[in-house]
Amino acid sequence: MGITGTGHGPAGPDVSDVIGERRQLTNIAYRLLGSLADAEDAVQEAYARWYAMPRAEREAVSSPGAWLTTVTSRICLNLLGSARARRETYVGEWIPEPLPDGTEWGTARTGGAAADPADRVTLDESVGMAFLVVLEAMTPAERVAFVLHDVFRYSFAEVARIVGRTPAACRQLASSARRRIRATQSAAPPRDRQAEILREFRRAWEAKDIGGLVGLLDPEATAIADGGGLVQAVDVPIVGAERIASACVGIAERVELTLLERTVNGRPGLVSVQDGVTVAVLAFEIVDDRIRRIWSVRNPEKLRAWTEG
Repeated sequence: MGITGTGHGPAGPDVSDVIGERRQLTNIAYRLLGSLADAEDAVQEAYARWYAMPRAEREAVSSPGAWLTTVTSRICLNLLGSARARRETYVGEWIPEPLPDGTEWGTARTGGAAADPADRVTLDESVGMAFLVVLEAMTPAERVAFVLHDVFRYSFAEVARIVGRTPAACRQLASSARRRIRATQSAAPPRDRQAEILREFRRAWEAKDIGGLVGLLDPEATAIADGGGLVQAVDVPIVGAERIASACVGIAERVELTLLERTVNGRPGLVSVQDGVTVAVLAFEIVDDRIRRIWSVRNPEKLRAWTEG
C-alpha cells in the first residue's frame, strides 16, 4: 500500500524525501522480523503515525528519516516479542521468508509505489538465509541492537534510544549477538561455484540419482522444511546425506515438479513449481563444496513474493 500526503512547504520536510525512506526502513524491518509481509506492515504503521501527527509537529522534526527509523524499529521490537509466542505454536520449523532476486522476476524498480517488495531489500550478506536463521535465535533486544549497529551502522547512543537501554547495555547486546554469528559462520565457496553445485544437485534430483545426490551432500547435512498454513510440515529435520537424498527421490517419484535455478536471499537456490505454481523455495548453505543445510519453505503465505507480479 502506498503512502500519500500533501506538501509541507519550504520549512517542512519534502514529501518525496519522507517517502524515499521506505526502502531503508524495509531493509531494516526485514532483517529485524525475517518476514517481508511483517516488515511492510511495520513500515506502513510508522508512516501512518507520521501522517497522524499534526502538521506543525511534523515540520518540527529535524530528521524525518531518523524519526521513521526509530518508530519502525520500536514497532519491530514489539512485534518480535509477540512473534516468539506465535512461532512456538507454528506448524513445523519456522524459517524466515525467502526473498527473490528482483532482477529475475520484478518489473518496477525502486522509488515508486509499484516497486516489487524484493527490490526494496538490499540482497547482501545480512539477508542470507543462514544469517537470518541465527538472528531468529537471538533475543529481540540482541537482534535490534546488532542489526542497527553492525549492519546499518547506527551508533550505540542511537540504538539505546530505540531499545530503551543504556549505550553500554546495547554494546553488550551487540557483542553477544556477534559471538552467535561468528560461532556459526563458515566460509562459502564463490557464488559461481555454488551455482555449479546446485545445478548438479538439480540434475541429480530430476534424474532420481540417489548416489549423485549423496555425493553433493555433506554426510551430516540437514534439511529443514517449513510448512505452516495449509501445508503439512515435516515434524523434524532430516539429517544425513542418504536420508535427504532418499527423501528428494521419493518426492520426485510421487509428484511431477519443475525445479528452477533462482537467486534466493542473494544466493543460488532452487524453486519448485507444480502446475505453474510455486510450491517451495529452497535455500542452501554450501561449505567445502558440499551442501550442509537445506531450508525448504512451503508455507503459501511466505511464497507470495514468488507467485505475485
